[in-house]
Amino acid sequence: MTQRITKAVIPAAGLGTRFLPATKAMPKEMLPVVDKPAIQYVVEEAVAAGLTDVLMITGRNKNALENHFDRVAELEATLERKGDTAKLQKVNESTDLADMHYVRQGDPLGLGHAVHRAHMHVGDEPFAVLLGDDIIDARDELLTRMLDEQVKRDASIVALLEVDPDQIHLYGAAAVEVTDDPDVVRITGLVEKPAKEVAPSNYAVIGRYVLKPEVFGVLAETPPGKGGEIQLTDALMTMAEDVAGTGGVYGVVFRGRRYDTGDKLDYIKAVIQLAVDRDDLGAELRAWLIDYTAGLETH
Repeated sequence: MTQRITKAVIPAAGLGTRFLPATKAMPKEMLPVVDKPAIQYVVEEAVAAGLTDVLMITGRNKNALENHFDRVAELEATLERKGDTAKLQKVNESTDLADMHYVRQGDPLGLGHAVHRAHMHVGDEPFAVLLGDDIIDARDELLTRMLDEQVKRDASIVALLEVDPDQIHLYGAAAVEVTDDPDVVRITGLVEKPAKEVAPSNYAVIGRYVLKPEVFGVLAETPPGKGGEIQLTDALMTMAEDVAGTGGVYGVVFRGRRYDTGDKLDYIKAVIQLAVDRDDLGAELRAWLIDYTAGLETH
């Protein structure tokens, strides 16, 4: 019987320089998306897929991440004394989400290095990796499907998104072969941020992975690549060749809603997109947006 995957790894050691000065003293993962920090959406996604054991890879000045998922006794006591049960429930949601663990990356040697730091915690079982820059809409299935495909195919799984060919240079691009499922492809190669003219496809790798534990051995042998960092993409290229019996790599094609919080413009779009769908904010915000955008045409 195949053991159910329960462990998620969330790399969160980056400096967030694209959001300076906001991230000078606050982790970029704590930037609010409407009324929750971006990192909470990611942890909630993991938990909704049954991943209740969450390891966060952090770095210096990231204490706010640990504090957010910890108890705040004095705040809870104040809200309870005031009888503000609605706010108390919101505070407790992040505290009770998952069994949270933390390890520091140490040297900033890339995503592959960060994932390798999870080896001792994960051990010899498959696990998921979720990157905090990508928020997947809770109404759209992705991670659950990836977990199912990992069990079915006994392989590592990455999430793919079809993007405009003019945008493929912003992503890792996958060379693929079709399978018996139109939403699943076998990955035969990966190219990091290729020019449009040489990209193997317009399938972009986005920040969700379900990996077999063999990835740790591959990462240990992976030399520094682009930017002098150990790239997870390079390790996945090796695994896609299945030279060491790693089962290969497959991609699940995601056709749902994804919000990119990786740069300022996309972050602003993500906040608006999520807010307009909220029952408590949507109607008033949509009406305001219509009036506001109509006024822009006169400028």
